[in-house]
Amino acid sequence: MEPVLSLRNILKRFGGLTAVKHVNLDIFPGEVVGLVGDNGAGKSTLIKCVSGVYHPDEGEIQFMGQTMAFSKPIDARRVGIETIYQDLALAPNLNISANIFMGREAKRRYFGGLIKTLDEEKMLSESRRVIDSLDIRLPNFGAQIDKLSGGQRQAVAIARAVYWNARLMIMDEPTNNLGVPEQRKVLDLIRKLRESGVPVILISHTLPDVFAVTDRIVVMHRGHKVAEKQTAQTDSQTVVEYMVGARSDVRAD
Repeated sequence: MEPVLSLRNILKRFGGLTAVKHVNLDIFPGEVVGLVGDNGAGKSTLIKCVSGVYHPDEGEIQFMGQTMAFSKPIDARRVGIETIYQDLALAPNLNISANIFMGREAKRRYFGGLIKTLDEEKMLSESRRVIDSLDIRLPNFGAQIDKLSGGQRQAVAIARAVYWNARLMIMDEPTNNLGVPEQRKVLDLIRKLRESGVPVILISHTLPDVFAVTDRIVVMHRGHKVAEKQTAQTDSQTVVEYMVGARSDVRAD
């Protein structure tokens, strides 16, 4: 099976600081990979290189078998890499369907395309369809995002990515600041993405969540990838030891 994403010797510097040090990583279809590490480990920087926020100083990114060089996040989104950060990038004053189509609104054209208006009916029906496909239960679709719970907002962000044909989903601390029932719902959504063949990179400090849904765990420490383990073949204590530098499968610089 060919990887959806392949990172080779990715290196990223900020002045005299090397945040990511020659990291190699493959992500395969239909798997959930946990990316963990302490603060400053380099995991967020690595992901931002994949999502187009940063450009790596060295190394190569291959996506769907092609070498990529993203100059901005929209470039990554156009090829199917969707990233959901903690702030979700949702517009709190807009409703659910408006957020799903934000920046890519459906339009109706009149008089040979001279006049364009929002096709709110299409956006509403399409939003309902993708929400239903994920088995998500939401209140009135006319509700503003700021009236939804944290878990419901996560669901809208995930639905938006699914609707726009995500080929790879990157989720940064998706269960942070959520109650237990909402955490479970987000984890269920991650499982549904896996079932549909969409691979997920899950960045999280919450190891129980990582162990609950991942197939593989990648650990970073001080910019290095220090471990890569099948989830079923490791445990939390071992992962923590890698995270704090007590263990390493690579030679430090």
